[in-house]
Amino acid sequence: MARTRKTPIGRFGGVRIAQRRIKTSETLEQNKEAVATELIALGTTKITDIMNLDGTMRDEKDIPDEALRAIKKITPMPDGRIAIELHDKVAVLRILAKAAGFLDSAEKESDKPSIVGINMKGPTIEAEVIDEK
Repeated sequence: MARTRKTPIGRFGGVRIAQRRIKTSETLEQNKEAVATELIALGTTKITDIMNLDGTMRDEKDIPDEALRAIKKITPMPDGRIAIELHDKVAVLRILAKAAGFLDSAEKESDKPSIVGINMKGPTIEAEVIDEK
């Protein structure tokens, strides 16, 4: 009876990368509700959730937790006021749109393989003519 020998799957190209992606996707799958909630909070926060229309800061107890998480940076100004920078709303909304399937056409196009034409030319051989005198 012939023995068959199994080749370890780890020796094939790209398998380790695929295994890492599977592990990462399992982690994301287990925490997908938390990730979605955080993204929605970042995408739906308005500056008026944090500041009044006259430019003053709202009282801390009046600011929702989602709005506090959307703050990227707080910078004190020399005149005593503060500047508040929120996370990039457009980037967050783009991620949410991809997750919801609104941007599927662009994603499908990027997964298609590219076709590259290659024209190869070999070296030309030129014969030397030697004059024998």
